[in-house]
Amino acid sequence: MLLASGIVLLILDGKAYATETDGTIARNQYGKGGKTEDLEIGIQGGRDRIPIQLEVQEQQYSTKEIKKVFDRAISQMERRILGTNQSLDHIEEDMELIQEIPEEPIAVEWELDRYDVMNIYGELQHDALDKKGTIINMKAVLTYKVNPQNQALYQCTAIIYPKELKGVAGFAEKVRVAAEQIEKDTRTEKKLNLPDTVDDKAVSYYRGMNMRGAVVAIMAALVAILLYAREKQNGFKKEKEKRLQMLLDYPELANKFTLLLGAGLTVRNTWKKMVSDYEEQIEEWGIRYAYEEMKVTLNEMQSGITEAESYEGFGRRCKVQEYVKFGALLSQNLRKGTKGLVQLLRMDALQAFEERKTRAKRLGEEAGTKLLLPMFLMLTVVLIIVVVPAFLSMQM
Repeated sequence: MLLASGIVLLILDGKAYATETDGTIARNQYGKGGKTEDLEIGIQGGRDRIPIQLEVQEQQYSTKEIKKVFDRAISQMERRILGTNQSLDHIEEDMELIQEIPEEPIAVEWELDRYDVMNIYGELQHDALDKKGTIINMKAVLTYKVNPQNQALYQCTAIIYPKELKGVAGFAEKVRVAAEQIEKDTRTEKKLNLPDTVDDKAVSYYRGMNMRGAVVAIMAALVAILLYAREKQNGFKKEKEKRLQMLLDYPELANKFTLLLGAGLTVRNTWKKMVSDYEEQIEEWGIRYAYEEMKVTLNEMQSGITEAESYEGFGRRCKVQEYVKFGALLSQNLRKGTKGLVQLLRMDALQAFEERKTRAKRLGEEAGTKLLLPMFLMLTVVLIIVVVPAFLSMQM
């Protein structure tokens, strides 16, 4: 799909490159800004094309048109600046003194006669408001961005009142005001005595609840959960690594066991010989879980547990099907006799080697699959770098 899109774009761009234009360029509409055109010019009698770059400004309003735009903007100014208030005669919430007219190339600059009660963004300064209302005169200069000499003036007057709080919120505000007044009057004293009554109602005071204990408790719980989850994840990972190591070691273990058994050693002596060789080479080999389980099994046999039970227990502890089968095979042949045991173990070892090859191939395929995601991400970045500029140039 992307290849087809690229071929189509290449054909269209090649056709546009080879075709002479009519010498006209469409300007962007009002307020959309200018654009840059990359052109090539051909001179009569010459073969080469000369590249040039041309800045094309947006379409501008005529004098009559800009006057209509100003009139339309001024007629909508009151509605735009009120915000959540109902009228200029009663302002309680912040106003929205816009800095530009939406969808028009017109900037707006405000001038107020009372910056102590409201700033140029329309935010009220509640501490400076009078309950009886504060009159503020506002002036806005509307400027055409393309030609700043074209301007228009908008003026209005608003009456600002402090926000009236009712119910519990209103009573709390009265308590706050009364407490602030006492605080101002008693700044020379060591202690501040808060008012006991406000509007003939008794007032009690309590310390605000400090939530740091709850925050610490929640953080401790989260840390404990994360540590537990990490421990479980590490356990699963370790168990998986252990299982994989045992699977990879099984063909060699079974083959060595078969060779020693075929050399004339008994099953028990073969087991003991393999454990002894492992202990001698543990520094070179490192910890091998299968041989560690064999050590445990040898200790069980030396402590008095029967060989058959020890071999079966070995398979159960390994929790791997191959070792369960291996332990059961040894246990059954002890009960029925060792005739044919070497042949069975040799066949099992050959099968284990084939399974190891298959497993190695599968692991290689999984590694290749894991690389697909970063490859797709890189491909996506490359396609964006190539395709986006092509589409943008078509739109231009």
